[in-house]
Amino acid sequence: MRVRADIAEMLRAGVTDAGIVRELHVRRATVAAARAALGIPKTPGGRRAAGSVEDLFWRRVQFGEDGHMTWGGYRNTTGVPGLRWGGTVHSAYRVAFRMAIGREPVGKVLPSCGFAGCVAPAHQRDRPGRAEERRLERLYAGIFGASA
Repeated sequence: MRVRADIAEMLRAGVTDAGIVRELHVRRATVAAARAALGIPKTPGGRRAAGSVEDLFWRRVQFGEDGHMTWGGYRNTTGVPGLRWGGTVHSAYRVAFRMAIGREPVGKVLPSCGFAGCVAPAHQRDRPGRAEERRLERLYAGIFGASA
């Protein structure tokens, strides 16, 4: 069998049969015959597993305006965004905090930006972070007054 060069190139690159059919507008049987003629095993279909909890986080996030990010995945019964990875359910807030700060959070993690449900890593604060923000707000009010 004579195999088209473009099909052979895509098969050698690891593209799935469905991907080749979509890209080159050929029949699935043509791709299967080319795969058999070249002796290339079938590429597994479906979604590829996430390599880390952070990778899975970025697959679920939806970018909004002003740096806010909303969650496009699972939420628990209280509405907290979460993701299942490695057999464990992780809070998206805690994952985002770890990515931004580089350490495990202390206590509950919440978005500090005032945007409901924001999961942007830079907007997450743990208990000490929220306490520091309150301290700075009091300091600012003491310097500039309550009207500032």
